[in-house]
Parts: sequence; C-alpha cells; structure tokens
Amino acid sequence: MTQAQPSPASNLALIHTVAGLISPFEALARQHMPDWTPFTMLDESLLRNTIREGRLSLTTMRRLTTMVWSAVDAGAGAVIVTCSSLGPAVEAARPLCPVPLLRIDEGMALEAVRRGPRIGVLATLSTTLDPTADLIRRTAQAAERSCTITSRLADGAFALLTQGDAQGHDRLVSEALTALAPEVDVIVLAQASMARALETVKDRLGALPVLTSPELGMAHAARVLAG
Repeated sequence: MTQAQPSPASNLALIHTVAGLISPFEALARQHMPDWTPFTMLDESLLRNTIREGRLSLTTMRRLTTMVWSAVDAGAGAVIVTCSSLGPAVEAARPLCPVPLLRIDEGMALEAVRRGPRIGVLATLSTTLDPTADLIRRTAQAAERSCTITSRLADGAFALLTQGDAQGHDRLVSEALTALAPEVDVIVLAQASMARALETVKDRLGALPVLTSPELGMAHAARVLAG
C-alpha cells in the first residue's frame, strides 16, 4: 500500500542561522504543531555576515528572501525564520510571500507588552537589539499600550559561545540579567541561544518574568496557522 503523503499546507519550513537550534525547534514544532511536518533550512552565513557588517544588509535580506521562496518551492505551507536579527527582512518579504511567513520573536513581543510597561531587552549581539526593541514598540502601539524599553548588551557573550565556552556565555548573560532586573517589569531575551543561561540565575530574579522566543514563538505560530 502506498503511504499517503502530507499535503503542502502541512509542511512547515524552519529557517535557521544557528545549527544548535535545529533540534530544540523540531521538538517545539512537534509539541505545538503536531499536524505539521517540519523541515529545516540552515544558512549560518546570514547571521555571520550580519555580525561582521554590523547591520542587516540589503544583500542578506535578498538572500533570506531567496531561501523563503526556495522553502515554498519545496512545498512549505508556512515558513518560520528563527533568527531575530533577520526580523526586518522577514517583514519586508512577507507581503509577497504566498504562504504565511513568521518571525520567531512575534509571540514574545506580544507577551512582553501584556506583562508590563517597563520592558527590558537583553541581547548578546548588537544587531539584534534594535530589531527586537522596534518589534516590541510597534506591538505596543498596535495594542494601544504604552511601554518604555531599556536595551542592554551582554557584550562578549556570543563570541564565547561561538568559541565553545558555554559556561562563559551563561555567566555574562546571567550578570547582565541581574543588573537589568531592578529596572524593569519583564525582560526579553532577544536571541534563542540565550535561554540556556536562565537556569543559572532564576533564584536571583525572583518572580520577574524572563521571556524567550522559541516556546512563545512556536505557540504563537500555531495559533496564527490554526486561525
């Protein structure tokens, strides 16, 4: 008997720029979107070039758009880009994309605005701070809520992580979290790779909510696609 193949609408493309996030996102897709079949597309150079250039260039935006169209040609019924640094490129491509195209930090921004007016944004890359803060600001405006955003950089943490020093990365992120906590009602971790540091600092943060994009982003995507 020939096994039935999934329809294109049930194929979910996950576009990554960090290889280490592939397995966690596949698990989240199975948890939140069991009716969808995920497949992975990876291009680490999109993020590396953005870091090197210190900005999201038009070339990188065009290359991401090409990946999105390749995912659609491969049968994707929806596409999720998991790199927050590429968020503006996702929004630029969205009006022309024939399937739902989502950035992973949208769910996190919605939850941050709901949690309180003083929102802290912590990143390990300067190229992620502005796109995340801008998304939160526009999300608050759309919800007709006021917000004050305090942005901080855990400088040097991402370099340590790329060098294999995960403990050093977690230490710098934890120190930045502890310093930012007294000033805000909620903290947003701008990159999915930062979530690993939370376990080392939870006791020092008390009840302060710290939001990460993977879980909230996939749950939000599931709601959007179900609707």
